[in-house]
Amino acid sequence: MGGRTHQLGAYLRHLRFAGNRHSVHSPFVFGLVEQALRKQAGTPSFRDIEALRKALLTDGRTIPVEDFGAGSHRHNGAERRVKDIASSALKPRRQAELLHRIVRWAKPENMLELGTSLGLTTLYLARGNAAGRVTTIEGAPAVHAMAKQHFTQLGPANITALCGSFNEQLPVALASMERLDLAFIDGHHAEQPTLDYFGQCLSKAHNGSVFILDDIHWSPGMESAWLEVQAHPRVSVTVDLFKFGLVFLRKEQAREHFRLRY
Repeated sequence: MGGRTHQLGAYLRHLRFAGNRHSVHSPFVFGLVEQALRKQAGTPSFRDIEALRKALLTDGRTIPVEDFGAGSHRHNGAERRVKDIASSALKPRRQAELLHRIVRWAKPENMLELGTSLGLTTLYLARGNAAGRVTTIEGAPAVHAMAKQHFTQLGPANITALCGSFNEQLPVALASMERLDLAFIDGHHAEQPTLDYFGQCLSKAHNGSVFILDDIHWSPGMESAWLEVQAHPRVSVTVDLFKFGLVFLRKEQAREHFRLRY
């Protein structure tokens, strides 16, 4: 079973077993729920980013795309329309705002994103902590160039955009950091590469680091990767939000794994 059939089955299982804020008895995770997962009053509107999303979803231009990852369930051509990339690769606004709130809560100085795409999620991450810096990696040169235009157009200035495969550019990005405070691992939805990138990022991680793994139920392989991450000896707490998996290394926390409906 693969593709959308697998994801539907995984989502139904998630709904069956996932809890909510009332089922969380860990003070640390309850704080995460209250301060980051739940939408806060005073959240910025992000009107400029969402106006850009709207424009991209109607952009009929065609650009060359080299897919280094497991690909898309829908659009897999060497030449793709911008609107098709936007419809399949951009995180929905609700998910992007959630990532923004996690950054505001964690206050990471050094952030890493594997999978820039058109750069909207990067902007949400960067605006979560103006005092921090996001290093983001995109493999397709034409997509990377468009994302850089969006960063120049909308700011902020705390984004470093690298172009190349994750295998090439991840060591470069990590070498530029004294430590890694937050990593968003997206863009290559396959089991072994995900585990490899997670392992490399661990080399610069510390007790307070936050990992966000995208699409942990995308395929049986990604679910296997998620289970292996949960079992890693440095991992103490994980939170399965279905679309995202949150990973914490806090040694002072009891080892626990949560499924939540957020």
